[in-house]
Amino acid sequence: MYVDVILSPCHGKVEKVLITKNSGFYEWEPLFHIKTAEGREEIIHIGVSGEVESLEVLEGEQVEAGMVLAYFKEDLFVTGSD
Repeated sequence: MYVDVILSPCHGKVEKVLITKNSGFYEWEPLFHIKTAEGREEIIHIGVSGEVESLEVLEGEQVEAGMVLAYFKEDLFVTGSD
């Protein structure tokens, strides 16, 4: 396992944080909701499973595109998910 990052794809405000430190998550599971300046809600997910090492943002915080939202350890166990 190695540590990787979850990055914000857009500028906006963190509306929801759906993970906690040390929690596990599955690929494509919603992790964050970010409301953009244009009023769109972006649901942040990634294509791997893993465990959260640290959260770098809280609900209500402003984020920029490319900003680190969380660090995680990828679960390299193949689950057979589509």
